[in-house]
Amino acid sequence: MRYRPGFPAVVFTLLLIFSAPRAAEESSDEKPGGKDTASVFQGLAFRSIGPALTSGRIGDLAVHPDNNGTYYAAVASGGVWKTENSGTTWNPVFDSQGSYSIGCITMDPNNPQVVWVGTGENNSQRSVGYGDGVYRSINGGKSWENVGLEDSEHIGMIWIDPRDSLRVFVASQGPLWSAGGDRGLFLTEDGGKNWKAVLSISGDTGVSEVWADPLNPETMYAVAYQRRRRVWTLVNGGPESGIYKSTDGGTSWRELTNGIPAGDKGRIGMAVSPADPSVLYAVIEASGDSGGFFRSTDRGETWKKRSNYVTDSPQYYQELAADPRDVSRVYALDTLLMVTEDGGRTFSSVDSDAKHVDNHALWIDPENTNYLLAGCDGGIYESWDRGGTWNFKANLPVTQFYRVTTDNDVPFYNVYGGTQD
Repeated sequence: MRYRPGFPAVVFTLLLIFSAPRAAEESSDEKPGGKDTASVFQGLAFRSIGPALTSGRIGDLAVHPDNNGTYYAAVASGGVWKTENSGTTWNPVFDSQGSYSIGCITMDPNNPQVVWVGTGENNSQRSVGYGDGVYRSINGGKSWENVGLEDSEHIGMIWIDPRDSLRVFVASQGPLWSAGGDRGLFLTEDGGKNWKAVLSISGDTGVSEVWADPLNPETMYAVAYQRRRRVWTLVNGGPESGIYKSTDGGTSWRELTNGIPAGDKGRIGMAVSPADPSVLYAVIEASGDSGGFFRSTDRGETWKKRSNYVTDSPQYYQELAADPRDVSRVYALDTLLMVTEDGGRTFSSVDSDAKHVDNHALWIDPENTNYLLAGCDGGIYESWDRGGTWNFKANLPVTQFYRVTTDNDVPFYNVYGGTQD
């Protein structure tokens, strides 16, 4: 029996119930002692019914280095989508893979056809999707291969060595509801065939970010994050959160402590300034009044607190994006998109009334830093005037539904859904 749009859902369900025995009897592959329900529903197919007005949480963006009209959107609860015309049209490229929840996405700087995806959104919300490891595509998203770290569940960031595309670092936050798993900083030197843990702190503490000095990739940084979700609360921090540095390409690591708050720390967001890689920024959640916005001008060896600014909910936001041209300009992904023009002393809001809140991704055009591509809980927005005005990509159908139901209205029933934003 084929479902007809507009047919009352309840009536259709009853017809299926009463017709099921006959359908099962006519089936040649009936299971012994039971009815083959698969044969009853084999004529049904899912189709998208919208909505077409809203979008959903964007976890990350990866933009083609030579053509910014081609980019990927990593959706926290909706797979990976690709556009080749600046968002005029979209193609879902990850639907047949093992995870719908995406934490991060990265293009190979030497070959944009090679794309790496870390599954499992990298926040610690009450409702959060987990992933099944790292995927790689070598043909621009047409096909994918799961290349390991299946027990990572939540991946924060992927960094590809520009000197060797087979050398890839993965920052894994690890499972949210339990200890252990593939947690920490991992390295492959053969394109994902084999992995080794290069920074392991404990079964409770993972790595949320990995960075490298663009002038000297032997100098690297990793951000450790200790957390555990419970039904009744989130344990968002502990003494093992911190910032680590390597000067030998990730072989060995030491914790940076000079000027960093002591004691329990929560999630830390970090950025290396492309304009001057000796300058690092960090927004640190810490106990008491010790947290805030910090800057280092000597590649992390010493830090100074610039202000008390911390994002509204560090477990959910707490990421930074440094301007490629202006060393003093840094964006903070927060409920509102925030920016400092003076190296963290003061912050102001970038968002206008025409843009959705809850920001999780930001790409700044290195050739034209007035162009911003922002990903938030309401989808993707672009600005040509550094946030003065925004253009919304209304055609990306990734609204995140928590519940869906129908009513009994006739002749056409209505569909209701409760959504995340």
